[in-house]
This record gives sequence, C-alpha cells and structure tokens, in this order.
Amino acid sequence: MKLCDKIAATHRERLAVIYVRQSTLAQVRDHRESTARQYALAEEAVRLGWDRARIVVIDADLGVSGRTASARAGFKELVGRVCVGEVGAIFGIEVSRLARSCADLQRLLELCSLTETLIVDADGIYDLALFNDRLLLGLKGTRSEAELHVLAGRLQGAKRAAAQRGALRFPLPVGYVHDDDGATVMDPDEEIRAAVADVFAAFAARGSAYGVVATFVERRFPRRAYGGAWAGEIRWGRLTHSRVLGLLANPAYTGAYVFGRYRARRTVDRDGTIRIKTAERPREEWAVLIRDHHAADIAWETFVANQERVANNCTQRGARPVREGHALLQGIVRCGGCGQVMLTTYPGDRGIYDCAHSRCDHTQTPACRSIVAAVVDGAVVERLLAAVAPQEIALALAAADAVAERHTCSRRAIELRVERARYEAARAERAFHRCEPDNRLVARSLEQRWEGKLQELRAAEGELARETAAPPLPTCAQIEALARDLPRLWEASTTSAKDRKRLLRALIADVTITSLGEANAVRVGIHWRSGATEAVVVARPPSAAVCYRTPEPAVEFARRFGAHCDDVELAARLNAAGLLTGKGRAFDAAAVSWIRYAYDIDSPPWLAQGERSVQEVATRLNIRAGVVYHWIDMGQLVARKTRCGRFGIPFTPDIEHACRERVMQSTRIARTQNLTVGDAV
Repeated sequence: MKLCDKIAATHRERLAVIYVRQSTLAQVRDHRESTARQYALAEEAVRLGWDRARIVVIDADLGVSGRTASARAGFKELVGRVCVGEVGAIFGIEVSRLARSCADLQRLLELCSLTETLIVDADGIYDLALFNDRLLLGLKGTRSEAELHVLAGRLQGAKRAAAQRGALRFPLPVGYVHDDDGATVMDPDEEIRAAVADVFAAFAARGSAYGVVATFVERRFPRRAYGGAWAGEIRWGRLTHSRVLGLLANPAYTGAYVFGRYRARRTVDRDGTIRIKTAERPREEWAVLIRDHHAADIAWETFVANQERVANNCTQRGARPVREGHALLQGIVRCGGCGQVMLTTYPGDRGIYDCAHSRCDHTQTPACRSIVAAVVDGAVVERLLAAVAPQEIALALAAADAVAERHTCSRRAIELRVERARYEAARAERAFHRCEPDNRLVARSLEQRWEGKLQELRAAEGELARETAAPPLPTCAQIEALARDLPRLWEASTTSAKDRKRLLRALIADVTITSLGEANAVRVGIHWRSGATEAVVVARPPSAAVCYRTPEPAVEFARRFGAHCDDVELAARLNAAGLLTGKGRAFDAAAVSWIRYAYDIDSPPWLAQGERSVQEVATRLNIRAGVVYHWIDMGQLVARKTRCGRFGIPFTPDIEHACRERVMQSTRIARTQNLTVGDAV
C-alpha cells in the first residue's frame, strides 16, 4: 500500500495540524533551521491534498521541554482538538517533537486511534488503526525517551567530571568573584567583604537571622544582579531574612567547593499536574565537596554550628529558642502532671506558665496547673545565683571582647562607606568638569548627579561623627568588677531578658513544676546541665480576692457604726481612724457601699417621717419608676435628695390623690400589673 493511500477524503475534510516545538529558547534563537523545517511542514500538508484554509500551526510550545505535558499549552490544545474530532492528521518532523514521555505520547496515540487521526513525520504516514503502525510509533516513542536519558546522562556526566576537579563554574555568592584565570577569590571591594563578615559576626552575637536583620536595619548590604541590564553588577539594598538564611547556609563562605546541593523532584498535584520542585540534599549526599578550595570567611566548624543553631531556632520542629518576654523559663518549664512543655502567656503584662497542651488534647490530669511566672522564676534565679561561683569571670571577659569586636566592625563599615562616598562624589565632580559648559542638556544632569553624591557623603560623614561621639565601651577592669558581683549584674537595667535567659539555659536544662494539692504550694524541680537535680517548694501567691480583701478592723468598724451613719459619713470616720481598703486606698462612698453589700451591714434609715421612696410611690400608683423620676425632674412632684443620692418624697393623701388624677388623665403613662385591691382609690 502506498503511503498516500492511507489519507482518505475524510482526513482531508478535517484539519491538518502542524505541531512546532523546540526544547529551549536557546534552540529557538540559535538553531533556526530546525524551526524552519517544522514550519515548512505546512507545504507538505498542501502537497498531500489539504487546503491551506484547513492547515493550522500550533507553535505555543517554542522553548518548552517535551518531558511533561503539564507546562505545554500547545500540546494541550492539540489533544483537545483531537478529542473533538477536528484533526485529520498531525504533522511533525519526528515523534520526539510531540512528547518525550511515553505516557504522554501513548495517551495521544490512543486518542488518535479513537478519532481516526493520522500521524505524519519525515519517515512516513502512520494510521493508528493498523497494528504495525502502532507498534512502530511505540518503538519510536521509547527510543525518543531513551535518547533523552542518554543525552542528559552525557551532559550531567561532563558537568560532574568538571565539578570533581573544581573547574565547573557557576554564579558565586556575594563576596567572591572569578579572577582572570578563572580561580575563585574574595571580592577586592573592602566594603563588600566587611558587610559579609559583619553578617556572620552579628549572627554569632544575636543567635538568630532576625537578629542579624535588626543589626542591619540602618545599613546597606550588597547583592549581585543576575540577568537584565545590571547582570553581574553589585546593587546595594536592604538585608532581608531570606538573604541571611541563604548566606548562613552557603558552604562557599567556608572556602569549600560544593556541587549537587540541590536536586529536582517531580511531584503530582491533586489535579494531575506534574511539577518540578527543587529540594536541598542532606550534607552527606552532596555529590562533590572540596574543602579549602578558596579563601574562607568562616571555618567549616562554624558553618556547621551555624546550621545547627538555625535549626534550633525553628519552633515548628520542637525547638525552644530564647524569645522576648520577662518569663525566664519560657520553653524549658514542664508540667509535672502530664510531662508536657507549658505555654508562656502574658495576660495583662504578667507572665503565666500554663499547661494548655493537656486541655487541648483532652488529657488533663488533676495535677495540671497554671502559675504566675514570677513565683517560679524567683526561686530558680535564687538557686542559680547561689550556684555560680563569683570567680568565674572568663565568660564576662570573652563577652567584652565580642562587644568590642562588633563595635570595631560597625565603625569600620561606616568608614568604608564614607570612603566610597568620597570616591563617588569626586568621580561625579570630575565628570561635571569634563563637560562643556555650554552643553546645558548634559551639564544639568551631571550637576544633579554630583549634588546627589555630595548628599550621600554628608549623610555618611554624619553617621561616622555620631559613631565617634558615642560613649566608650567599658574596660576589661570594669567588666571584671561587674562579673565579681553577679547578682548586681543580673538585676542591672542594661541586662536584657534574653541575656538572662541565655545565662540561665547555659546552666539549667529544664524545670518541672508539680502541684502539691491542698498544701497551696508547688514543687519546682531543677535539672542542671551537669546532670544534678534538686527541688524547691514554693508557695503559691494568694488570689486577688485574698490580696485585696478589706482588713478585718475596717469591717468591724463598719459593723459598729454602719447602722447610724450614711456612706459618706462612715467613709469619713474610717479615714479618720486611719483604716484603709484592701488595695491600701482611702475609703469613699463607693467603697463603703461595697462593704455593706459584701458583709451585709445595715444602712441607717434615710427616709423622714411621712416620706416614701421613688419605688414605693411607683408601686402605689401602679406606674413605672421612670415616670416618678420624670415628675421630679419637671418640678411636678416635690422630693428631697438625701446624702446617699436617693429621693425622699413627702407623700400625703392630697399629693397621692393629685398624682392618681394625673395618671388617669394621661394617655401616655403605661400601667403595671402590681396594683392591689387595697391600693385602689
């Protein structure tokens, strides 16, 4: 059978689709002959009998790999057209242009078999209804996938061989450059090197990436641009948290040459989309590691310690790093009832150790409790200060050296910034003077640039002046004197809560709190880093009701005179007797009123002979009390206001009769349901 005999009239009545694909943008840009051959297949479709109006070119996948179909919009369009039966034949220079994956290719071939769609390439025409054609295309698809594997193996093998010699070049982190011979050397710019060194120094001092960011909040940090108009140049900007983590995790700063830190991993989304994600390999799985390959900023041991420190700062993995807050045992205090770490909360700026994990898991034991942090912290700190020998001052002197070194690094960075600003200002000045004075179009721009550089210079010089005028750091003798008096150093206002927590954790591993039940006390178990343990019994603080309870002498005084004095007079007598409230304040009418309510102390009669209260009047008239208050405010009812703030109403029979008449004549006064037979007129 001739090849053209496979093309029927029904195929020519449908579309001839020319599928064009190149794997990379570099192939599209440099290998134009292959792209031209694929576009020329439209003429082949015309030669085989298709009308030009029925020829469709799909070229949306130029520069897209054929490994998967998830990222190829053109391939998805092709499959969609095949499914609805629009395509009579698919043209391509070879099967590998359609797909490099056997799964994607076989899916397409199955759809072509169902819709009677032909496949046309440089070798012939294939009808998927014929077994031999299906077999041949399947073999071609397998060969195409194997070819991709072989090509990738060759390329990766060459890269690995170059990497094992340390000769494979890839972008270097900021602070390193390639010299003329291709070797990796430190950046000759001193400001860049100083900024990188200060990042590692700040991390050693602060212990967290966010602490490094806070240190650089008013400083610039270099970043090497990749791609675009600024490719390869250094741009200065703000140091971010992700940049700090990247610097700390990069082994290049230890002088090591590393290849194979990351690997590509294919994942499948819920909708079936295949995605390629990059994952970092463990240190022991790196393909190539050449130590002492180039100059180093930090030692390898420091790099490993930094990585462990970063991991220990991640609370999602169970770590309990030092945080802000005055509760000293945050993260290392456990509940003696359930054994879980107690949460630290600050309601009303008061630290609380709360066993909330047990309640969340519905596993609370009778011994699970919460306690004020200051009670436990005080007992633990007392044992800590007693256990530390005053002769141990080496740590204090080492800390002084670290502070002095950080101060020197900071000042050196500012000096380098001033030096750079002076150089850029002088350069802008020379550029301005080289310009022709009459060429104002250029001179104005150069003048503005010169003025901007001068402003940057003035700002840098001002920062250096402020740094120079700062008070000097304490000397080693002063620090040694402070270290000998550790309690005073601990209580000093300059000692932060983080510093206290670090010192406490250096000696204490964890603390366990166990409630002693009815004894209203807790047992504080201290587990020292040395392995020793000890226990301290601490009394729970009294509740607020107990702390602020009115003293018994004041209550007895109120019982003795309360029935004969109103609230104002009784408050004056209590104050004259030198008695105070539970909060240590002087008495007032409100405090006396509360004592009467809390201790059921009688009040003196406040109504005169023949007077009634507002509520009594409202009850007799079968109206609401608000109506009586309205009459009093409007002057329609005479009332006497007592010292306690209540109204006494002279309620004679004549006044009562007048009030009832007013109620009967009014259409706006609502009646209540408390009228009795004896109250009727």
